Amino acid sequence: MKVILRDDIKDLGKCGDVVEVKDGYGRNYLFPQNLAIPAGKKNLKAIDEITKQKQFRENKKRRKNERVKAQIEKISCTAEVSVGEEDRVFGSVTSADIAELLKEKGFDINRRIIELEEPIKALGVYTVPIKVSKDAIANLKLWVVKKQI
Repeated sequence: MKVILRDDIKDLGKCGDVVEVKDGYGRNYLFPQNLAIPAGKKNLKAIDEITKQKQFRENKKRRKNERVKAQIEKISCTAEVSVGEEDRVFGSVTSADIAELLKEKGFDINRRIIELEEPIKALGVYTVPIKVSKDAIANLKLWVVKKQI
């Protein structure tokens, strides 16, 4: 069965490609998920429209990611930690802690996109990279300060 892809599919093709797939794969997966349409004469004429729609969706998503990146870079978060003698931190500040701080500021960020090389174990000011998308990385300013008792 020949189908026209409406979206990029790994190991199959890009949006707008006409590919040959097995009947069951097309009927049971690609069509219900709205990932492809049958490659008839009318639909072959619609390939340009499909690629325009895909490009429009990608541009919209890219603009949204750029706005989120700009908003994250405008703010700074403060993590208050307990310290012992000589300002040694008990525990550490992890990506989960940073995600909670961002949630308090109104951002619903998954902790997995916060790219800490290792947990923060000292007081100071840090720049934490947050991967909003594969081409947009925001830098969050994080202050790690002593908790006031």
